[in-house]
Amino acid sequence: MDEVFGQQVDLHVDTAETLRELEPLPSHWVNSKDIGHVDDLSRRFIAASSLVVLSTSRSDGELNLTPRGDPAGFVKVLNDRLLAVPDRPGNKRMDAFNDVFGNPNVGLIFIIPGHRDTLRVTGQGAVVKDAALGEKLAVNGRPAELVLLVRVQRVLCHCPKAFIRGKVWQPEDWPDTSDVPTLAEMLKVHGAMAEAMDEIEAGTKDDRENNLY
Repeated sequence: MDEVFGQQVDLHVDTAETLRELEPLPSHWVNSKDIGHVDDLSRRFIAASSLVVLSTSRSDGELNLTPRGDPAGFVKVLNDRLLAVPDRPGNKRMDAFNDVFGNPNVGLIFIIPGHRDTLRVTGQGAVVKDAALGEKLAVNGRPAELVLLVRVQRVLCHCPKAFIRGKVWQPEDWPDTSDVPTLAEMLKVHGAMAEAMDEIEAGTKDDRENNLY
């Protein structure tokens, strides 16, 4: 028995060699599917995606994940090695951008509603302010004030098994969310906010209805 983070387990898999004793190497077509640029197939996928999960890492190694969503095709392919991801009004924490200042490595997973496959892109990010680019990324007449440029290093397609197992696009199998806490409830407790719950609920409602762009 091994102990990992205070949990007793049969085996701590802590080396690549141990991992491959348990899980054989993938087939050659899985290993060889990475490409180093955005080709026509990838462009078509990105053009249909309305949701992206952005992964960044602080200089001390701590990770952040954040969703970015807009009308399909909101991430623009500027050339075969450069993407532009618009920033929109949010909570102003700017975690992802602050991460990039210390560690430029970023990851993106492109998701298309109703489609089970995903597209993964990794590369290096840089935060820019550019009027022409911001206008190109405008939605509802509101340009992007800041833009994350991603210099592409790897592009690879990902199989649909996670979406199939999670039944993500099957509404009849979605879980009951009546007991799931709201953003306002979590803000109240996690942030130890003094405001009344109805005031916090009203604030979050106003933000999502009037501060999208």
